[in-house]
Formats: sequence, structure tokens, C-alpha cells
Amino acid sequence: MVARDRLSMEFAALADPTRRDILTRLRGGSLTVSDLAEHYPISRAAVSQHLTVLEKAGLVTRDRRGQWIDCALSPLYLDEAAAWIEQQRADWAERFDLLDEHLKSRRERDRETDNDGEGEQR
Repeated sequence: MVARDRLSMEFAALADPTRRDILTRLRGGSLTVSDLAEHYPISRAAVSQHLTVLEKAGLVTRDRRGQWIDCALSPLYLDEAAAWIEQQRADWAERFDLLDEHLKSRRERDRETDNDGEGEQR
């Protein structure tokens, strides 16, 4: 089996709409697996499997309290993914700024060339 880095595991976990919805529900505070399962047309075992994926990705924590398992967002919830996305956004913004400068420069040169050509024709 290929070892997977945490960032890849976060994005893989986020790829599923049910898991994203679970994270949204947990933003309001911790819930038990049973509480979460009430919202989905799947078994508690299936919800538990989704939670396992989220837990392995570091997005949620589970704490056993007697027969109940409380689920909560991890304190580091999406920090690594958010940092990676922000770095990508900044890199692309810089590239687009450079492209914009290049295109403006080209347009100015084209205008100058057009103006030079008009003067010669008269």
C-alpha cells in the first residue's frame, strides 16, 4: 500500500459529499454517530465508515463516552489544506498579474507600431 500524506488524505476525504455534509454539521458542535446518522439514508455503520475516513485525514476526532461516541471537528480542521489552497491561489494570482502586465505592454507596443505606420502613410 502506498503511504499517503495528510494533505492527500484531506482532499480524498473532502471528495465525498456525505463527508463534506458531516463536516458542515459538526461546525455547530460535537454530535454522536447516532445523531449524525439520522440525517442520511444510510446505516449508522456507513456513517461510522465516513467518520473513520475523516478521522484518518485528521478532520474529526472521536471520543468514546460510555456507549456513545462523540464526534467533533479536529482543532486543526483543514489548516493544512487551507494553507495549500492559499499558496496555490497566491501563485496563480502572481502569474495572472504577470500575464496582465505582459499583455498591457504588448498592447502599448502594438499601438505605437500602429501609430508609427499611420504617420508614414500620410
